[in-house]
Amino acid sequence: MNYCSLDLEYVPKELRLLLQVIKRENGDKVHKSMELTSAIDWGLFLAMAMHHRTYPLLNAEFKIMENELIPPYVIQVINQAYKKNTFLMLHLSAEMEQLSKLFYENQIRLLVLKGPVLAEDLYGDLSLRTCGDLDVLVPISELEKVDKLLLKLGYKKDDYIQTVLNDWRWRHHHVTYFHPQKKVKLEIHWRLNPGPGKEPSFNELWERKRISSLTSDPVYYLGREDLFFFLVCHGARHGWSRLRWLIDINQIVKQKIDWIKLIKLLKKYQYLHVGGQALVLASQLLNTPITKEMKLLIRGNHPKQLAQDAIFYLEKMVNLHTDPVPEDVAAYHKRHLFSLMSNQQKFFFIMSFLYPYPEDAETLPLPKHLHFLYFPLRPFLWAWRKTRKHVLS
Repeated sequence: MNYCSLDLEYVPKELRLLLQVIKRENGDKVHKSMELTSAIDWGLFLAMAMHHRTYPLLNAEFKIMENELIPPYVIQVINQAYKKNTFLMLHLSAEMEQLSKLFYENQIRLLVLKGPVLAEDLYGDLSLRTCGDLDVLVPISELEKVDKLLLKLGYKKDDYIQTVLNDWRWRHHHVTYFHPQKKVKLEIHWRLNPGPGKEPSFNELWERKRISSLTSDPVYYLGREDLFFFLVCHGARHGWSRLRWLIDINQIVKQKIDWIKLIKLLKKYQYLHVGGQALVLASQLLNTPITKEMKLLIRGNHPKQLAQDAIFYLEKMVNLHTDPVPEDVAAYHKRHLFSLMSNQQKFFFIMSFLYPYPEDAETLPLPKHLHFLYFPLRPFLWAWRKTRKHVLS
């Protein structure tokens, strides 16, 4: 039962069909009717399947659907993508297990955030979820040790983070490595989310960790309530622009979540409305059942409004991971991110503008022992850059 009704008028019919296919509760309707498949742009359908990373689930459903409803070449493309992803997931599983074992031997605590472990936990089959890289969380105090270990293994660090006065510790939340021979991208997180928001400490997350059943050597990952917290924060931060993240929510709510504990966690870090947004979207788009325990998260108009705002990303098939992001999309996303914040989070976010940025050091280079001067100088340096930009334009 859907507790909220969203305006889906401008959602493309190709995406509507995709949703109908992956909603297992609606399977019979798709199998018996040609209505949804008429006048479909199958090229756009395939583009959406790839963009939303839903082809593993589509492949599973196509096997039990009447073949005449879907063109054979579409089924073939989806199946090829599924096979390629399965091999990639097996490859990443082996690398994840090797890294976990190596970190353990070097006394570095490691929590896997996504990847094959998440696929096994939520879907019971690592081939049913896509994954392009490995995301792991380590204590911030171990980053230097981790860096040396990974470089020794042959990983190359992407040094894209510019920083001044150690603002990287809270403005950013991960650094990226890539192994050129193994073709593995690895994200080392020291926070679940970029700052300045509050979140559970690594020690808290470690205390509530679980052990994956996917590998023979121990691989640790987030406790169920912590995983829900992470998934809704991550999905919301990206505008739920890929359905895969919303399908993860649909899967995790089927598990035995301690809703009292989860609601307390979301309230503590002021993400209750963000959890509500995820549930409203999942309920509306995927027919995710809303139980009595979950109703507190969707109470009031705020979660519904946030969910409606996220439909923009589905209407436009927004890709926030490919630069340059169109100006109108970037402006919308900036506003949406701000609307996701609680009043306290908005206050700290606005106050964070007073903290020096790397651009200040570029505008006026100073010796490191004088970097504290960027605090009083920041308003003037910001005004100078804006004025100069305006003159140049």
